[in-house]
Amino acid sequence: MPKVLLLGGTTEASALAGLLAGSGVDTTLSYAGRTASPRAQPVPVRVGGFGGADGLADWLRENRVTHLIDATHPFAATMSANAVAAARLAGTPLIALTRPAWAPQQGDRWSHVADVGAAVSGLAGPARRIMLALGRMHVAEFVAQPQHHYLLRFVDAPEAAPPLPRHSLVVDRGPFTVEGDIRLMREHAIEVVVCKNAGGTGAQAKLAAARELGLPVTMIDRPAIPERHEVHDPADVLQWLDHAAASIAERGV
Repeated sequence: MPKVLLLGGTTEASALAGLLAGSGVDTTLSYAGRTASPRAQPVPVRVGGFGGADGLADWLRENRVTHLIDATHPFAATMSANAVAAARLAGTPLIALTRPAWAPQQGDRWSHVADVGAAVSGLAGPARRIMLALGRMHVAEFVAQPQHHYLLRFVDAPEAAPPLPRHSLVVDRGPFTVEGDIRLMREHAIEVVVCKNAGGTGAQAKLAAARELGLPVTMIDRPAIPERHEVHDPADVLQWLDHAAASIAERGV
């Protein structure tokens, strides 16, 4: 029987945890620990880092993990790179469950940038009202453009006020609706949306809302991840596990 470490923190990871639990697969779900109130899960949960690729490899060995699944956020580049390296060091099969990237549709007004720093630089100029749809991790970087009024949307209420001199804060958890995001953008007179190309459907509503309202979107492209086996459907991960378990049985391991 496989013993799985599932690197999570996404909707897809939660869906997969349910499938693994329902299939009787011995699974531990690992969170980075950035969300104060993560959703309840049907499998054991650990919270916190591993100490880099070497620490993760040690954890895989010590806990006799047979399969590693990376279902972290597409922008968790360091964790994903560590997972690839740790899997190689420990000799543990790895698969990534990730979301297809968003692609622009007719009517979209996207400007692509390579990273958050480029997004900050691109906001130079007169004051505007900006929906900063990046969560709370990168807010402080936008202090470099203090002339704007920023609309922030966080999953959890922050312990301290965001450092931006002009901002509004909404605490809410997705998935969001197009109608709701249109209403939100109109209420706050948003002129520009800044977001990461996270993919998936849970956060896609803001893009459709921006398209409907004719708003420009600064789209931060995904970071590069080392080559790995990727799938987009949790069911494909179960199929991979079945094949892997059958292969192990054939070898008599």
